Formats: sequence, structure tokens, C-alpha cells
Amino acid sequence: MWPGSRCPACGAGIRAADNVPVLSYVLLGGRCRNCKARIPARYPIVEALTGALFAAAAPELGPGVDLPGALVLIAVLVALAAVDLEHRLLPNAVLAPAAAAGFALSVLANPGAWWVYPVSAVAVGGGLFALAVLYPGGMGMGDVKMGAMLGTFLGPYAALAVFLGALLGAVAGGLLMAVWKVGRRYPLPFGVFMAAGGVLALLYGSELWGIYSGLIGGF
Repeated sequence: MWPGSRCPACGAGIRAADNVPVLSYVLLGGRCRNCKARIPARYPIVEALTGALFAAAAPELGPGVDLPGALVLIAVLVALAAVDLEHRLLPNAVLAPAAAAGFALSVLANPGAWWVYPVSAVAVGGGLFALAVLYPGGMGMGDVKMGAMLGTFLGPYAALAVFLGALLGAVAGGLLMAVWKVGRRYPLPFGVFMAAGGVLALLYGSELWGIYSGLIGGF
């Protein structure tokens, strides 16, 4: 939000009429109005993905008190995934305000269980911190802080988000080794997979937990 959007090539500020998600990119032909430099495709991709996930969350959660927090979390997760994919970084400038917003919105939506969210943040963040200490190099402090941030939004389902992220990361790593012949030490951006797990836990957490409980109960 601040500073305002600028062309990555010439630095010119982007006027409001040229800053409409996806549509402006199409109307401008993917180029800056000022210098005609090509605008990277990641901009409309991030915008379109965010809009699609908003559209998926609205009917799933309904127009209740849970929706504002869900939309904020989706926007944060898309941003974090995009940054981690490109820079292998999960910036504190996003994580810290997101955690504060998550706690505030969760308490407003569920004031009777306000304590669940800080406890979940500490538990999930602490678990990831322990893994980072025991297996150095496999996980960064950004991943630890992202796990804690998920706890402020998702409560106990943050643990499910991390599990789903690890599962998706393992599948992606296996495909990379099998198809592109990368080594086992190839660094995968875990924040991308944790973001995907966060979206799944947000939208389908109760259903996924019900399936898991049913499988466990069948043994």
C-alpha cells in the first residue's frame, strides 16, 4: 500500500486507472504506459490467483464474521508464496502485521475462544523452531514465523496447514527428482507449500480432519 505501485523499469507511479487488477494489464498490453517496458507476468498471475481464491472462499465460508479474516489470510498467503518463490524469503514486513491482523480478526470472530489463537501460534511456531534447530538448513526462521502467523488465523488448523504443506512439498520434491533429475538437496521454497496448505486448511480444514479421523477410527 505504501509506497504506491510503480513501474519496475522506469519508476513512474502507476495511476489508479492503470492499477485495476488483471484488466489494466490486458488493456495496456502488458506494458508500462510511461516507458513501454514489459510488465512481468507475475503481476496479473498474482492478482488473478488472489481473486480466484476470494471467489472460492466466499461461498465456502458464507457472509459471516469468518470471511474478513479468511480474505486477509488468502491475500497474505499469495503474497508470501510469490515472494518466497522468487526470492527464497518470507519478509517480516508481511509476517508481523499479518500476525497482528490475524489475532485481532480471529478474536472478533470468536471472542469466547480468544486464547486458542495465541496458543496455536506458539505451539506451531515452537514446533517448527524445534525442527529448524534439530535439522539446520532444512527450514528457515521465516518458515517458523509463518507457521506462528498461521496459528493466529487458523487456530489448531495451522498444524494441519503445516502438515499439508510438508506433504505437498514432498510430492513436489519427488517429482523434481524423478522428472528433472534434481538432487535431494535441491532447496524447495517451503513457504510456497505452507501457503497452499494454509489455503486448504482454511477452506476445507474441518472436512479434511473428518476424513483423517474416520481413517484413524477404522484401524
